[in-house]
Parts: sequence; C-alpha cells; structure tokens
Amino acid sequence: MKLAGKVVIITGGAGGIGKEASVCFANEGAHVVVVDCDPQQVEKVANEVNGLGLAVDVSRRDQVDWMVSEVINRYGKIDVLINNAGITMDATLVKMTQEQWDRVISINQTGVFHCTQAVVPHMIREGAGRIINTSSIVGRMGNFGQTNYAASKAAVIAMTQTWAKELGRKGILVNAVAPGFIVTPMTEKMPESILQGMKEKIALRRLGQPRDVVNVYVFLASDEASYINGAVIPVDGGLSI
Repeated sequence: MKLAGKVVIITGGAGGIGKEASVCFANEGAHVVVVDCDPQQVEKVANEVNGLGLAVDVSRRDQVDWMVSEVINRYGKIDVLINNAGITMDATLVKMTQEQWDRVISINQTGVFHCTQAVVPHMIREGAGRIINTSSIVGRMGNFGQTNYAASKAAVIAMTQTWAKELGRKGILVNAVAPGFIVTPMTEKMPESILQGMKEKIALRRLGQPRDVVNVYVFLASDEASYINGAVIPVDGGLSI
C-alpha cells in the first residue's frame, strides 16, 4: 500500500470525486478524514472507509480550525491535505448575482486558503507534507456562464504555484489537478445531446471517470512524486490541448 499510516484530509470527501478519493486512499492504507458539509453523507462515507468524518463548511474559518484540531487530537499529525471541495452556481456575467459570485468564491477559493493555512503549521512542524488542490481546465480556458467558477479555479492555480515556492524549502510539496469533464451526479442529469457535444470536444471522445482524477491524487500523495512541486496536471482526455 502506497500510503500506509498517512493521515489524509479530503474536503468534499463525501460525494463525487471526493468520495472516490476517500475510498481509494483508505484502500492504500491511509487514515482518511472525510470533510464535507452534509453531516449524514459524511458519517456514511466515513463509516465506509473506517475513517473520521467531520461536517464542515470550508468557507467558515472557525469550522476549519475546529476540523484541524480534531484531526490533530485524533492522529497527532496531518500528512496530506486534498482541497477537493467545490461548488458551481452558473450564470452569464450580466445575470450573475452577488450571492452567486460570493458563495462560489467563498468555497472554491477562500475555502482552499482557509484549509491550507490551518494545516500547514502542523506540516512545517513535521518537516513534510503534501497539499493537493483541485483546480479545473476552466481555470485556464474559461467557460460560458462560469465567471465565478473560472475565477476561483484560476485562483487555485495561482495559490498552488505561490505556495509551492514558499513551502518547498520546508519539505511541503504543493500541486494542483485540473479535471476536465468528469462523470459525476451532476453530469448524469444532463441531456444526452449536451453530453455528446462535450465528448466531441475531447480528444479521447469520452468523459473521464472520478477514478481518473483520484489516481493522480494518489500519485501526488505518494513517495513516487517526491520531486514534483508547483505542477498543474490536467486530467481532461486532451480537451485542453
């Protein structure tokens, strides 16, 4: 097992890509901390992976600080943080409300800042750690109707590369993964005509699976990625080329 004994926090860990990550990291021997905003789903997934489940809104710094203290009290360390939590509230620029802008930025961007800033001092103390941030190809390419989401995911890339420079000398590696169109409960509700149009834009002519993204998470968290820092790895089937 690649991650035996590692303590891994996965935000957004109770659904979609995050749930797949929770299961896969547990299978690799990690102590998984499932963090999400839905208490019932958090408890369900945490029980499934024999991990610790914490219901947290990552936009709330007080809740994030509580989450980190709970993990330290339980395990004494944090080896890996996966900033996977994210939401969408789509609208074109002229129709986007302040609430839509603020909420997406608060989860997708400020939440990443909160969790990383709260966790890093404990990694510095250990002289090692991995931060894995979930960006998106939209953060580099933009997307119709996603001003808020694209801005938040571009910010994740900028924060990743800044933190890689700041924290690398302290033994902490910071990288990002940029998924493309991935099969999730959200895409499963889309009309087939829309899904077909999405597939035609992808070189591989198919949508990705959550496991495609999680495989990269596992690699970046493992010893095999010990000289990768500040990278933004696309997992998009060739959509961004």
